[in-house]
Amino acid sequence: MATIIGVGIAAVDIVNTVDGYPTEDEEVRALTQSLRRGGNVTNSLVVLSQLGHDCVWLGTLADDVNSQVITEDLSRHGVNYSCCERIKNGKTPTSFITLNQHNGSRTIVHYRDLPELSAQSINAVNIKQAQWIHFEARNATVTRQMMDTINSLVPDIPVSIEVEKPRDQLQLLFTGADVYFFSRAFAATQEFDSAPALLHHYRNKIADALLVCTWGELGAYALQDEQLFHAPALSVNPIVDTIGAGDTFNAGFIHARLNKDDVQSALEKACALAAQKITLEGFDGIHDA
Repeated sequence: MATIIGVGIAAVDIVNTVDGYPTEDEEVRALTQSLRRGGNVTNSLVVLSQLGHDCVWLGTLADDVNSQVITEDLSRHGVNYSCCERIKNGKTPTSFITLNQHNGSRTIVHYRDLPELSAQSINAVNIKQAQWIHFEARNATVTRQMMDTINSLVPDIPVSIEVEKPRDQLQLLFTGADVYFFSRAFAATQEFDSAPALLHHYRNKIADALLVCTWGELGAYALQDEQLFHAPALSVNPIVDTIGAGDTFNAGFIHARLNKDDVQSALEKACALAAQKITLEGFDGIHDA
């Protein structure tokens, strides 16, 4: 299998499962509470590791006790984090998640006060050993510089970028990657009411890349050149936990493309993997269909 480098953040998720969402200024009792490792890229790497890949995470880690939740989970799943930058006196980012037991939907409040990577941090990993590099689109200036380093040293390595939220100077990232993953939440902030509308819009801004967008119950879409592909979402029951379903989709798509699947097949397999994930609490037990 392949060596995959993921660049992004990790957090501790405090997940409260409830019978129904509280309204504002209302108190409800949690049915269960769990403490988990979170973070989009690390979620994807944990899935990819279970699919047989060698995974390396590049990010920052606080030196507090909560960071052990992150490192212990990554170690358990075989994800290498030895190149991460340790932040002295840092505080681990935390997400407070309310999970509805009836439909798996979640609401997240995120707190973060931890420095992120510098452009030079990419030199901490051996990018020449990788067969794929996956980024969260966070600090666009720093990510752009990292991408330039990769493209100058190993121009043939596929690079993907997850565009989950609007970011300052995001347009800096619209060259140099092979695959762009757009979220439905990002599309909503840009006032697009369908995945095809978003993909065709960004085709005018991003040339020569494969554009992908997930759309919840409607499945996922991809635009290659001017050809639009679609794979429907799979219906599953029960829906247990939707946290990280998009990250699982991204992992499934990367896995399929590394296995030389065409775009349609990659979409279908990624949707199937995301459907499998939402029947599970967390990520343990995800496997290639």
